[in-house]
Amino acid sequence: MSTEQAIPRHRTAIARPDLSKPIARALADGIITKSSSLFDYGCGRGLDVTRLRALGYEADGWDPSHRPTADIRSADVINLGYVVNVIENPMERAQTLRAAWELAKKVLVVAARPDWEGRTVAGKRHGDGVLTTRGTFQKFFTQDELQKWIKGELRVECIAAAPGIFYVFRDESHAQSLLASRTRRRSVPVRRPQLRQALYDAHRDVMEEIHGFIADRGRLPELWELNGSADRLTTASLSIKRAAAILRQVVGAEDWDRDLEAAQDRARQDLLVYLALAAFTRRPKASHLPREIALDIRTLFGSYSAACDRADQLLHSVADQSAVNIACAQSKVGKLTPEALYVHQTASEHLSPLLRVYEGCARVLTGNIADANIIKLSRTGPKVSYLSYPDFDRDPHPALASSVRADLRRLDVRYTDFRESSNPPVLHRKETFVADDYPRRDKFTRLTRQEERVGLLEDSSSIGTREGWRTRLDNAGYQLQGHRLVRTPPSRS
Repeated sequence: MSTEQAIPRHRTAIARPDLSKPIARALADGIITKSSSLFDYGCGRGLDVTRLRALGYEADGWDPSHRPTADIRSADVINLGYVVNVIENPMERAQTLRAAWELAKKVLVVAARPDWEGRTVAGKRHGDGVLTTRGTFQKFFTQDELQKWIKGELRVECIAAAPGIFYVFRDESHAQSLLASRTRRRSVPVRRPQLRQALYDAHRDVMEEIHGFIADRGRLPELWELNGSADRLTTASLSIKRAAAILRQVVGAEDWDRDLEAAQDRARQDLLVYLALAAFTRRPKASHLPREIALDIRTLFGSYSAACDRADQLLHSVADQSAVNIACAQSKVGKLTPEALYVHQTASEHLSPLLRVYEGCARVLTGNIADANIIKLSRTGPKVSYLSYPDFDRDPHPALASSVRADLRRLDVRYTDFRESSNPPVLHRKETFVADDYPRRDKFTRLTRQEERVGLLEDSSSIGTREGWRTRLDNAGYQLQGHRLVRTPPSRS
């Protein structure tokens, strides 16, 4: 990264109140851990480094303007956050990317400004970017453009972490572990023991860990997959098969067999979704799979080739819009409209494998949208939108704050901001977006029934916006107090 430039790049380093987006995303994804080292290559004022150190992480950084005398060194994680977008020379930009990659022992995090941010930046064209009114340079990337540029320069596949943020892994198995974790569903509560059994009671912690593993993965664990329980099993002269037999006895054979079958079905679906989506970043050879995933596949499918064949069939189905439309219409979760199926983020794991892959195709392009809580699956074309309703739980009819739409045919990502809109879209019938186990679903349902009884939800075409909904309430003589509908008090003249 050159320290001599006519354009004052140091002016682009800003003071943030929180961790930067790429660092926060890497923490959330488990890329940065307490056992890993991080080096921020082009750290600006070094605020991410300072905050990470305060949280107990091993972090350091260098910047040509703000920390020029710091040693440049390799680390497990290298962060190249919002650096390439301020370099006006394409050759130097590529050299900087390659230099950062050389420093990465495990993973490189690359972040650049997405194209939609360019709408708010005043300036004039300069090379392939914009010379701003402050005299600084900014290159704005489309999501697909940034991914192709990183892959082309490094000759390595990269994974979308979020809009404008990508991971490049040194070890392919680590990349596959991340991708597989995105498709694995939340842990399912295990049944309580029905009978007392001396061995179970004496080794309850080990038994519960094995029980939880089986419920999650649909198979028995290997000793090395247990967190500290292997030694206790050995000390007790227990094998994992013997422990499973004891569990079956104390839970009850019928319940155990039913739960095991359900766990295996969930695990198979998760693996098929993972393998279908892995095709977008060049599905790995069997020898490059993480050990635990290879075991999952062998146990549940018999062979890697058999699992890949089924995953390919699933992926091909997603290309058939009529199949997607039918899957939306038959979905057991979500709010169905003629144009789309809307599902709360927490309910997305209850979608059919076909719809999970459909949504996953969009996530391959966009990465995770941190503040989105409603997913819109289009029934009319290959498009998925991630909608942000910040007050979904608190507001009985929350307003849309922002939308990120992924066009799967054009590989285009569009962002729309509704926060300054005087009349944003609002939601109704919130219980239809969530699964049955959502904590506030009963409260949402009671409000909907109230509103239905007095006719407020009839002719829904006129109540889809904040002003339209307020007008309907005013004309009907009602107002909302939390999630409760009450008569508007008569005005006092």
